[in-house]
Amino acid sequence: AGADAVLGYRVLRVYSHDTAAFTQGLEYVPHRGAFLESTGQWGESQLREVDVDTGKVLRRVPLSREFFGEGCTELNGRVYQLTWKEKTCLVYDATTFEPLGRMHYQTEGWGVSNDGVHLITSDGTPKLAFRDPETFEELRSVDVHEAAGGEVLPVRNVNELEYVRGEVWANVWHTDRIARINPADGRVLGWIDLAGINPAGGKPPPGMAGEDVLNGIAWDESRDRLWVTGKTWGKLFEIELVRK
Repeated sequence: AGADAVLGYRVLRVYSHDTAAFTQGLEYVPHRGAFLESTGQWGESQLREVDVDTGKVLRRVPLSREFFGEGCTELNGRVYQLTWKEKTCLVYDATTFEPLGRMHYQTEGWGVSNDGVHLITSDGTPKLAFRDPETFEELRSVDVHEAAGGEVLPVRNVNELEYVRGEVWANVWHTDRIARINPADGRVLGWIDLAGINPAGGKPPPGMAGEDVLNGIAWDESRDRLWVTGKTWGKLFEIELVRK
């Protein structure tokens, strides 16, 4: 980690983001030039395709009322969308958003990304699971941790995930920090501190005060663009990372 143990940020551009979006998953889809976004809340959860420049929702698929949408990712022509407590991964055709089926798992569903081969999932604990995209079978797992003063400290509440330059980047629920994780062993390589990026916060729904938290990381590999947002935030930020 060294000099990059904690990175700060510089805002390059501010985009509009739908304040009705309780953002649980965010990913940039290069061949569409758009965001894939998954939103939460029972009865309001959706899978969306969102225009980067305007924040306009281009397509949306509502989830049935029993599902609380969580993370989402696209791999091999399919979109995978986790659900929170329903232990169900919804699978769609990435081009048409038509449902292709459902797969099941034994934990809560929080974040999902992929490394081009495997799905990578989080469940709110320190665990990251690497899964077969055909069956959702867990092939291996790592526990996210940081070493501090000779101690190994677990990192809990690992949430929305993005695979960036061979690292897994993760929002940590109810913090302003993103963990940069080594996928081989779960070790935290460093942190990205996004404190103060959106002082206005968001517009959380009734009964959800304080839940307008940082959540949502998207990366454009070809142009090395990085975006972040939060639940019910009216803004989405393109940032660059800077040494503190």
